[in-house]
This record gives sequence, structure tokens and C-alpha cells, in this order.
Amino acid sequence: VCALLAGGGYAERVALPAAQLLPVPTGMDPTLAASVPEVFATAYLNLYLEAGLSEGETVLVHAGASGVGTAAIQIARAFGSRVISTVGSARKAQFVRELGASEVIDRSVVDIDSELARLARTDPGIDVVLDCLGGDAMARLLPLLNIDGRWVIISLLEGSRIDLDLRPLLSRRLRVIGSTLRARPSAEKARILGQLRSRVWPLLESGEIAPVVHAVFPIEEVEEAHAVLERRENIGKVVLRIGPSRS
Repeated sequence: VCALLAGGGYAERVALPAAQLLPVPTGMDPTLAASVPEVFATAYLNLYLEAGLSEGETVLVHAGASGVGTAAIQIARAFGSRVISTVGSARKAQFVRELGASEVIDRSVVDIDSELARLARTDPGIDVVLDCLGGDAMARLLPLLNIDGRWVIISLLEGSRIDLDLRPLLSRRLRVIGSTLRARPSAEKARILGQLRSRVWPLLESGEIAPVVHAVFPIEEVEEAHAVLERRENIGKVVLRIGPSRS
């Protein structure tokens, strides 16, 4: 099995409600499966249960090369949505294109605000934003969302305070949704995982989508694993292996 934990995963054994367990997808290595529950549950929850993303709509996924980003791009594409993504390097941009994003903005070489404004004003526009950044960019792009657009904030890496004009929320019927997975009660997590198993697990088992793992480190190298994340080098998840290495 693999599991959705609220914390305490750096351990040989953990205790949690049975409803937060999922079977390892058929044919998947358990080490890869360890990377699946949190990122795919976060992506599915916020794209579909919170934002109500529909087939044919366009979603903007910030930090598309992150663990949640790579999961969100694949799920959205599999369910028939167009994906725009932002990344921080040419290497990540190439990977995200190959993963299925129709448009990729490399913030290291272009002005992200002007590129997003151009895409928002170009048919079919942007319907949903999955935002792990926060910060001032939200105030600039929010008024450009399509009518009935939804902006889901799941993290605040670039700041938690902005000066925001609220009038477009009224005139364009926009919704801003704050969301976390970890703090939800166990019963709600069970409901989310139930939908994940019925809708996303078949895609994982068929190979249509797959977890993206940047590297697997033994627990003895945990400091280097964290350093990779802090340097933002990773594409996808970093996994820690606890116990003896497999041959």
C-alpha cells in the first residue's frame, strides 16, 4: 500500500486511518508509489473538487515542474483540458512541454506578467489557475481570467499580502479559493482518496500518466535531499528510502 500522511513520514512504520491507504498501482514500483498520494490528491482535489475544471477549459499551473505541478498537468490533459504552465528554467520548460503543457512560460528568460496577459487575452483565455506562488502576480492576472474563472491558492511561496482590486470579482463572476489538503479531517481525506482511486488510479495503472521522481535518496542523505529542494533543482518529487537499499 501507499498512504496519505499528515506528517511523520521519515519513519519505518506509521499509524494512520485505514481510509488514508491506497493500493500501490498495479505494476508500479513501491518506491515510485510513495510519491503518488499527496501530489496527485492535491492536484485532483484542487482542479476538480475545488475549481470544477471541465473538459475543454484552460488551466494555468504555476510551478509546473514541481511534484504537484507535474501531477496536475498530467491529470488535466488526461481529462481533456488545455494546460499553460510556468517554470523557472529551460530544462524544466522542456520537460513540462513533453509532459503535455500546450504553452510554457520560462520565467528565467521572459517577463511572466506580459506573457500571461497575452495568453489570457488570446482565445480561449484562462479559466482556472492553480497557484502555489501567491504574491503580487495574482493582483495583475486575476482581472484577466475568463468570466466565471476560478483561482485556487494552495501555497504562498512569493508572498501572502497583496493590494487587490476586488471589482473584477464582481463584474467577471470570479472565484478565489483557498485550499489545503493536510489540515482536512480524515473523513474528508477519505472522500478525496476515494475519488482519486476511481478516476486517477486507472490512468496510473494503464501508464497514461505516471509519477515524476527527480531522485531517490537513502535516509542517511536527507540533508542533500532537502538541499536539492531548496536549490529548486528538482523536477517532480524527491523520495527518501528508509531501510536497506534494494539490489
